[in-house]
Amino acid sequence: MTFTEILIESLPRLMSGLWVTVQLTVISLIFAIVLGMITCFFKISKFKILRAIATVYVDIIRGTPLMVQAFFLYFGLTKALGFTMTNFVAGIIVLTLNAGAYLSEIFRGGINAVNKGQMEAARSLGLPYYKAMLKVILPQAVRIVIPSVVNQFIITLKDTSIISVLGTPELMKVSTIIVSRNFKGFEVYGITAILYFVVIFILTKISRIVERRLTNGAKSSS
Repeated sequence: MTFTEILIESLPRLMSGLWVTVQLTVISLIFAIVLGMITCFFKISKFKILRAIATVYVDIIRGTPLMVQAFFLYFGLTKALGFTMTNFVAGIIVLTLNAGAYLSEIFRGGINAVNKGQMEAARSLGLPYYKAMLKVILPQAVRIVIPSVVNQFIITLKDTSIISVLGTPELMKVSTIIVSRNFKGFEVYGITAILYFVVIFILTKISRIVERRLTNGAKSSS
């Protein structure tokens, strides 16, 4: 088979796998942003129990490989508790828990990077803590964390390839199935790498545009 024939034969299935990859990434990142923000607020809370819960969660996730987390959830926890879930749902949960831990540290770093005088000024004007955080601190923190959040988006997109061990038909799993049938690993995995590269390249360009606009907006408003 020529490269063109392999491309024509494999591309439709690879694109379907890429679509699953994008779905896994987007859905898990939406949940991860919410989870990361909650965990972030737990970690900066005045209540020790909330800080302890957030610290344990973040340390466990950051201290164990993603593949171990995937196996533990899909093959271990489900069997121990006597329930089942689809590999797609398991993939979303694992990616959400993993990205959520890293995003919580990104958000916490962004909040801590905002000058403490901003909070003191807002409180001195009579704003309660939650309003000062919502209207004064978070808008500034968002500008700071945008590049890191996009970088985590890219990392999560790459991490979907690990979820293939659960049998989820994402891009890497589809590629492996195709190679097992036509034995054209160099060509198929090469096409797969190009697809990953194109998506990540587009995301990187978008993040730079957003970052530049936010920076220009901040300068013009000041």
